[in-house]
Amino acid sequence: MSGSATVGAMEVFVVLVAAASIVAVISRRLVVVPYSVALVVLGVALAILRPPVEIRIEPQLILAVLLPALVFEGAYRTDLRLLVPSLPAVLLLAVPGVLVTAVLVGVALSVSVGLDFRLSFLVGTMVAATDPAAILAVMAQSGATRRLTTLVEAESLFNDGTGVVIFSIAVGALAVPIGPAGVAWELVVAIAASTAIGVAIGFVTSRALVGLDDHLVEVAISLVAAYGSYLLTAQVGLSGLIATVACGLVFSGYGRRFGMSAETRQAIDIVWEFIAFLATTLVFLLIGLAIGVSQLLAAAFASIAVLAALLVSRGVIVYGLLGGSAWLLHRLGRVRVMPASWLHVIAWSGLRGAVSVALALSLPTDLPQRALLQGIVFGTTLLTLVIQGPTARPLISGLRLRGDQQD
Repeated sequence: MSGSATVGAMEVFVVLVAAASIVAVISRRLVVVPYSVALVVLGVALAILRPPVEIRIEPQLILAVLLPALVFEGAYRTDLRLLVPSLPAVLLLAVPGVLVTAVLVGVALSVSVGLDFRLSFLVGTMVAATDPAAILAVMAQSGATRRLTTLVEAESLFNDGTGVVIFSIAVGALAVPIGPAGVAWELVVAIAASTAIGVAIGFVTSRALVGLDDHLVEVAISLVAAYGSYLLTAQVGLSGLIATVACGLVFSGYGRRFGMSAETRQAIDIVWEFIAFLATTLVFLLIGLAIGVSQLLAAAFASIAVLAALLVSRGVIVYGLLGGSAWLLHRLGRVRVMPASWLHVIAWSGLRGAVSVALALSLPTDLPQRALLQGIVFGTTLLTLVIQGPTARPLISGLRLRGDQQD
């Protein structure tokens, strides 16, 4: 990259962050829409106005630069004492739930617009991962219990990786057909191997912290852990996001407890909170900038059909799989009953975001009907954000989650 191009990229970066900061101040004072939704709307507005500077959004910018920061920070903030009791529910939502969503979206899209099922299923894999950032912000302000917040956030952390794996399998299946058993086997292998690599890197880097007592070096090691786990796992053809989540959980549960001084914990908390804020800001702005208006219009009907399928599949997963399993285990005396209000929040937290857009941008250039598939994913993502995002506040307020204490 030339010197002038570098300066130009920095100018764009500064302008985007400045605009996002203004949006953050306005959204937090007016409390009309969640910050992340406001950023997407700003991005769409900028795309419509067509600024004189060309902004080319590479999928790897989101997948390899911004998302690892977000999932590592989310995993690092996760309290393992709250996650472990909820882990069966999280895995139910993140593995069978993602598969159910991909299949139902594929069927709905194939029936409604006559798209080849292989391409319809591919769309389903792209919109299977949830991004509840807008919901989580509202939950934090409403006083929702930490266990519910952990469940919603952990589902997103895990199903980001699962969704990317299924997407990769689906893209490969377009050239070399693969049956359901093959999909299941590749998914299990990818999840297990990626998790093992992430745990190993998390443990090694956590051990490296012991006795250092230098918060700057230890912050640097946390960066190496976050991006090293992603890059190494991706290099061997596995899920970098799953590895980063596993690494972050080990770093939180083991490294934070045994390898960090109080000063280091404070430094890492502040640094990663800022990194996550910056990554969230850029991710949602880039989502808006990536959404082409002409593509949205061409795929409007299909996007509405996919949104309907997502809402139906979310109901099946949350009320059927999760609620049904919780009710059965409660009847057997194994767990306490899960409040209906929790199920309502989990069901409505199925927004789509960065992963869906990044996967759509990464579709092979020679893929049939690529522009249409991208338009469907962009439109569906935008619909979930502008419909479910702003309505989360009245829903959560009406449910009075403060009374559902199960911590």
